[in-house]
Amino acid sequence: MTAGRVPPAWTAAPADSVLLDGFHAVKHALRFGATPQALLVTDRAATRALAAELAPDLVDLLDALAEEVPAETLRGLLPRAHPTGVAALAHRRPRAANLATLRALPRPAPVVLLEDPRNLGNVGAVVRLAAGMGATGVVTTGTADPWHPNAVRGGAGLHYATAVERVTLDEPPPGPLYVLDPEGEDLRDVRLPDDAVLAFGTERHGVSAGLRARADRLLALPMRPQVSSYNLATSVAMTLYHWSAAPSASAGPGSVG
Repeated sequence: MTAGRVPPAWTAAPADSVLLDGFHAVKHALRFGATPQALLVTDRAATRALAAELAPDLVDLLDALAEEVPAETLRGLLPRAHPTGVAALAHRRPRAANLATLRALPRPAPVVLLEDPRNLGNVGAVVRLAAGMGATGVVTTGTADPWHPNAVRGGAGLHYATAVERVTLDEPPPGPLYVLDPEGEDLRDVRLPDDAVLAFGTERHGVSAGLRARADRLLALPMRPQVSSYNLATSVAMTLYHWSAAPSASAGPGSVG
C-alpha cells in the first residue's frame, strides 16, 4: 500500500464507529462480540506473534481481518498511535440492547452509576473494573460520552463485555440506590444486593444533593482520618469487591451483614 493512503474500509465506516486503539482493546472487543468494520496493523507478522502469546484463541481471526498498512498511515488516522501498531473501527453495542440489560430485573449483579464524570480515563478504568467483576453495566450522567475513544482506550475495549450507556437521573436503572457518601454507613457493615445501583460522584465534589436525596442508603468507604478521597476507580473497585465477597450477594436490599 502506498504510504498515506487511507484504506477504503476505514473511510467507509460510519462516523459513530467505535475506535479500538491498541492490541488489547481489539482483543477484548473481539472476544466479547464486537463487529469490526476495519482492522489495521503495521506489521502482520508481529501482530500474529503477539496474538499467539496473549490471545491464541484469536490468532486466525485477527489474521483474517487485518489489513497491513505503513506505520505513518496508521499514525495519521489516530489521535495517539498505540505502540502495538493495531487499531480497528467497530460497531457500537446497540443502545436498545444495553438499556434492556440494564433495566431487566432480577439482575445477577449491580449496576455502577457515575454521576457527571469528567475524566474519560477514569470512566474507562471503571468499565474495565465492572467487566472484570461481572457487574451488569456502567451508566453515566452528564455530557461526557462513555464510549468516547479515550474512555474505550482506558477500558481496554471491555465496553463490549458489559452494558455501558449514558442516561439521565430521570431514567436510572431500576433497583435500590446505594450512594457512596462520606456521611453514610460503613460499607463493611452492609450487604449489597445483586440488583443494587451503586452511585459514585466526582472525587472533588462527591454526589449532587439531588442524587443524595434519592438514595435508599448512603454508604461510606473505610478511610483513614485526614485522607480526603480515593480515586474514582479505586472506590468502585472496593465497593464491587465488597459485593462479590459477601457470602450471599442476593440477600436483598437493607440486609446487614
